[in-house]
Amino acid sequence: MAALRGKALVAYLLVCVLWGSTYLAIRIGVGVLPPFLFAGGRFLLAGLLLLGGSLAFGERLPRRARDYAVLAVVGLFLLAGGNTLVVWAEQFTPSGVASLFVVTVALWMALFDAVVPGGTGRLSWRVIAGLVLGLAGTVLLVEADPRALLHADLRGPVALTAASASWAFGSVYYKRQHPQAGPYVGAAIEMIAGGTVVVALGLLLGEAHAVHLTARGLGALAYLVVFGSIVGYTAYAYALHHAPATIVGTYAYVNPLIAVLLGWLLLREPVGARTLVAMGLILGAVLWIHASHAAAVHEEAEAPASD
Repeated sequence: MAALRGKALVAYLLVCVLWGSTYLAIRIGVGVLPPFLFAGGRFLLAGLLLLGGSLAFGERLPRRARDYAVLAVVGLFLLAGGNTLVVWAEQFTPSGVASLFVVTVALWMALFDAVVPGGTGRLSWRVIAGLVLGLAGTVLLVEADPRALLHADLRGPVALTAASASWAFGSVYYKRQHPQAGPYVGAAIEMIAGGTVVVALGLLLGEAHAVHLTARGLGALAYLVVFGSIVGYTAYAYALHHAPATIVGTYAYVNPLIAVLLGWLLLREPVGARTLVAMGLILGAVLWIHASHAAAVHEEAEAPASD
């Protein structure tokens, strides 16, 4: 965590706290609004507001077409793939459980950082052991015995697993490509690209007929636009720009604690022993992988001195 200092540390802490509360807002929002137009509208509105504000305060648009392309791809993986699938899945999954699945973002980041060329990660036996432990926690979370799987509604778990992988790959891809754009303009372009695709998908699916604006839905949307996207997402982009992806990915440790607590307090979502044990396994796997990563970096640094 020594890589996080100053403004990067403040940005990281904002992500930890704010994104832990967004699961509750998403759960409330999808109860009254169609998922794709809800998610896409949030990103598109937040991206346009952020872009206008960033340009007004002196940030400049990227000059190279390549930078726009990279930012658009990142927006598709992080927002159209990662966050939108979480929104869709919360129609079938409690907000606290959804947050536990998203903890596996850190596991996926460790995997992609090891297999995608250009990074410092290594797919060692330690990392593999951590991935297996995290998988065990996920299996326990969905109570996946063979008989239950035949009759279980797996839409939420499958979508949340895909969302975590998509978000992690998009984050690693961003670190590899180094787009030349300010953190706020870059985040705005990502949100506009992802939001446009998701809104178009929602319209193609006929969700416009299901839009009924209520105070509850508008409140959830406003909270997510301001705190989830404009503040939270730009803070994530800033932290990711100034610190390693595997370190920034540890925000996922804190999110479930806040999400589970809020879901229990405000929506009366059940929290049983199985959920707590699964949380322990998943968080233990993430901590194990990051400790393994730190140990590998230390060993590489010590190697020349021992020759």
